[in-house]
Amino acid sequence: MAKLVYDETGRLLFTKEMKEEYTLLMPQMLPVHFSMMQKLLQNAGYKVDMLTTNHRGIVDEGLKYVHNDTCYPALLVIGQLIDAVKSGKYDPHKVALVITQTGGGCRASNYIHMLRKALEKAGLGFVPVISVNLSGLEHNPGFKLTLGFIRKAIFAVMYGDLIMNVGNQVRPYEVTPGETDRVAAQCVDFLLEDMAQGKGLSYKSMVKNFDRIIDRFKAVPVSGEQKVRVG
Repeated sequence: MAKLVYDETGRLLFTKEMKEEYTLLMPQMLPVHFSMMQKLLQNAGYKVDMLTTNHRGIVDEGLKYVHNDTCYPALLVIGQLIDAVKSGKYDPHKVALVITQTGGGCRASNYIHMLRKALEKAGLGFVPVISVNLSGLEHNPGFKLTLGFIRKAIFAVMYGDLIMNVGNQVRPYEVTPGETDRVAAQCVDFLLEDMAQGKGLSYKSMVKNFDRIIDRFKAVPVSGEQKVRVG
């Protein structure tokens, strides 16, 4: 078992030793974007699982450990992570939790602190929590974002935005159920394959990939009926 190391503020660190032994668990906050991030982290040498659980137990765990005045997404994200640690699927002493942190004025910047507090309440204070941020907010010896990774991650966000946008426009009208999700997965695959070869990481190549993505979704057979739009 890896030795627990804390910084001068008392924060539990994710160490280089942990990188070799631990599985990183990611919440499914944005399925397309986070699936790309998962692959990029795996290519960088980390063991990563993106959680896809969606049962009632997630809400129950969130309600146990998150104040109910907090926004519902925080309750779900934290509940999903704690549910996974307690599920029996993983060794609780060999997992670390990964969550994004912007450092801005949104309450989402506090998810990481709420998660650590929830872990303490659940008796899981030995589980490291890793902040993924571009603001230099927190550092961990075993988790370092290289310039190459950051560049790919930024492009992954832009590609993910487009895939999610056009997917949401096509999915309600698809003739064959599941076809839109299949095409989205294909787009993610070819983008990641390109990135692994250093392609698709410039403005010019990104525009070409945008056209490729749109063409893939245009080819999905759709029905013509109008559906109610909800704003």
